[in-house]
Amino acid sequence: MSDSYEFLTAENIPAFLASHKEISSVIDAGSIVDMKEVGDGNLNVVFIIKDKQGKGIVLKQSLPYVRLVGPSWPMSPDRARIEYETTVIHSLAAKHLLPKIYFYDPQRYIIAMEDLSDHKVWRTALNLGEQHFGAAEAIGEYIARVLFATSIFGAGAEAHYKGIARAINPELCLITEDLVFTEPYFPAGRNSYLPENKIDAEAIINDAQMVQEIGQLKYKFMTSAEALLHGDLHTGSVMVKSDATGKAISTRAFDSEFSFYGPIGFDIGACFANFYIALARATALGRTAHADYISALPEELWRAFEKNFRTLWPSRVDKRVFSDQMLEDLLAQWKVDAIGFAAAKMVRRIVGLAKTSDIETLEPNLRIGAARGVLRAAQMAVRERHSNTDIPALTQKIRKIIEEVRTSGEK
Repeated sequence: MSDSYEFLTAENIPAFLASHKEISSVIDAGSIVDMKEVGDGNLNVVFIIKDKQGKGIVLKQSLPYVRLVGPSWPMSPDRARIEYETTVIHSLAAKHLLPKIYFYDPQRYIIAMEDLSDHKVWRTALNLGEQHFGAAEAIGEYIARVLFATSIFGAGAEAHYKGIARAINPELCLITEDLVFTEPYFPAGRNSYLPENKIDAEAIINDAQMVQEIGQLKYKFMTSAEALLHGDLHTGSVMVKSDATGKAISTRAFDSEFSFYGPIGFDIGACFANFYIALARATALGRTAHADYISALPEELWRAFEKNFRTLWPSRVDKRVFSDQMLEDLLAQWKVDAIGFAAAKMVRRIVGLAKTSDIETLEPNLRIGAARGVLRAAQMAVRERHSNTDIPALTQKIRKIIEEVRTSGEK
């Protein structure tokens, strides 16, 4: 595989689109009137292209390095293939919750997909204080449907094993292993935070019980191939569209290039973490009503996940020893795992590389308390998960911690 391929630019996109006749009904390559590069993630370039009829398409291209850092951090662009294949597979189980894929160019690592510019990135919406009712429920359904379908239960043994072989993703898994489960617990060079939060970051490093818990979670992440995860599911990888009443009428998960076969609790926990980070922002800004809305999201997502997984359970391929009681045990364990993975993700987004705009766009004096609250909440949650998996009660404890350490915006 060669990494010397042509990158997408405003100049070469029309010709590229014209060379793919299969999308002539999607967009008119001869009448392009608008092109925007919107790749605000850490790895790729993303263009939204519109023609004069208003029809649009999105082109996403993997670069041979981490965009956040640059060519000094090389990375195989083959992650585009993984995202393409995962989206196609996940669409078989939850078509209405993913963007349409038009084609994949394996020579230039380009995915052509549905234009969702009439949607908003959920993180952006939450940052603005918006409420999209039903979005968390939709993502809970998405997680249940795609993970059941790709698990041993939905796929059967042979398809499951073949799926694992196809989806091996060592390069991006290693990023998660380093950034989520390792570096925040040591004085790593890629860690960063405000000087006022140094004491909080050091408290994490010196928390022997938390480090032990994170080690167990890292081991599960590395060895538990339960289902084909999204792998990087958070409010920044979900698009939402609501009606005038705030009801989410379309919710789509995207950006699954970190996909691999891993523990079912991981995607759930990643969403929990980002809800709690959004809660810290709302609290810092004094948005009490919005904090109330966000506080309900973890339970809404879990309830939808559990409901949909239970609904699918009778269709499992092998019913001989995979009993109904086993489902109860699995659901209980996945909830414990999800809370632990949430704690790991919360710490990473505050201390490690690649933070979130929820916290980073706060005025520094407010950011101090918000970051402190997220870290202390993570320390509590990673312990509490073994004795308390009541999501609403846990969320209220997290909210109280965040409120107690809130800092003033006054200098």
